[in-house]
Amino acid sequence: MKFNVILPARLSSSRLPEKALADIGGKPMIIRAAEQALKSSANQVVVATDHQRIQAACTEHGIACVMTGTHHQSGTTRLAEAAQILGWADDEIIVNVQGDEPLIPPELIVRVAEKLAQSHAPMATAAHPIHDFAEFTNPNCVKVVLNQQDCALYFSRAPIAYPRDSMLAGEQKLPEPTPLRHIGIYAYRVGFLKQYAQMTESPLEICESLEQLRVLWHGHPIAVEVLDFAPPPGVDTAEDLARVRELFS
Repeated sequence: MKFNVILPARLSSSRLPEKALADIGGKPMIIRAAEQALKSSANQVVVATDHQRIQAACTEHGIACVMTGTHHQSGTTRLAEAAQILGWADDEIIVNVQGDEPLIPPELIVRVAEKLAQSHAPMATAAHPIHDFAEFTNPNCVKVVLNQQDCALYFSRAPIAYPRDSMLAGEQKLPEPTPLRHIGIYAYRVGFLKQYAQMTESPLEICESLEQLRVLWHGHPIAVEVLDFAPPPGVDTAEDLARVRELFS
């Protein structure tokens, strides 16, 4: 199976300024994430950015990079432009790996690509079981529920599926089937990625602040690979960065 990886990277970040270039064990974070992607069986690994400092870091460390426009509001539209610049065919598979995932397991990248290759859906993502009630009710933990074909019915920050009876009884009890936490990694076929970039925003994605709901709103299925492990978290805060730096030291 052939697939490519693109890591969208911008310099600005509201919670952690210039985090793409934050030093982790002597290398910028975006380079660490790209090196993890290179450990997968990806045909090509490319950083897509709009900033020359990120491009320079990629050049210094031998990571392929394309310059994209400064107008992008999301990594998805940046991916679409990068795929067009690179001239990839509409049936090729792209995995979107976030540049703030310096510990992302290569296995996760491969499994999401394989899920898409084996599915009739135009897009795939991943999830893992939730075993902690506090995590189930935490709005920062995005949940997903699936149909019989392992495609997403809905993503939400709310606890879904909602265990009505146990909740009414005041029990802190996880529902059956076991709830799933969504992992923010996506695979697309290039043709659908171009189509996605043209889709209008949906009321649900604005309400939940979850961009993937745009795909469901417009009637397209999303295949979900269910893992038996929870991948390491990404870097969103200074505390996250300190934790990852300690691991690399």
